[in-house]
Amino acid sequence: MRTLLVASFLMTASLSFAADAVVANTAAMQAEYAVNDYSSLLGMPGFRDELLKMHFKLYEGYVKNTNLLLKSLKEYSMETPIDIYSFGALNRRFGWEFDGMRLHEFYFDNLGGKTPLAKDSVLSRALVDQFGSYETWKKNFGDIAMMRGIGWVILCRDPQTGRLMNVWIAEHDLGHLAGAEPLLVLDVWEHAYLTQFGLDRAGYIDTFFKNIDWNVVQQRFEK
Repeated sequence: MRTLLVASFLMTASLSFAADAVVANTAAMQAEYAVNDYSSLLGMPGFRDELLKMHFKLYEGYVKNTNLLLKSLKEYSMETPIDIYSFGALNRRFGWEFDGMRLHEFYFDNLGGKTPLAKDSVLSRALVDQFGSYETWKKNFGDIAMMRGIGWVILCRDPQTGRLMNVWIAEHDLGHLAGAEPLLVLDVWEHAYLTQFGLDRAGYIDTFFKNIDWNVVQQRFEK
């Protein structure tokens, strides 16, 4: 009898915990996206605070618009019949705004570092194995970043093969490799550098490399 009571109690507690977890997950899924605080990046060597503050403000706009579009799409889904043209336009815009929000978070998160990538790190060895040397990988990443156009450069990994690739993303949403995991993200929209570096995109890219937080990149790689 005692054993049955204990088992019954444990089962009830387990079901209650699972129910609480479902409620918590549902609440998280329904919550608005929050703006991350990146003020700790102010004072980064080579970047003026005015440029960073402007960039933070622009990022806030992507978060705001992502939340507004989620709300609008939810309201549209309740209408009968749906205005398919407006609904389609909002859905396409949502992908653009969401990617703009998330890519900025990847970008700011991998800034603020003070030390270079350790040569004996797992990531460094992977770059050497696949590109021949760190310098060869860096040149390829930088060459892509110098391409004409606005967008992003991402060092990503194919989780199925482990292949590392530097890829160009036009604007925010064109060129993503399905399933690829972003490891290092560089913003090469003009707003990221023009007010400080002018047309010297190469100077901006060099400053970016001097401030990469390789610990963050390494953690993404080791997931």
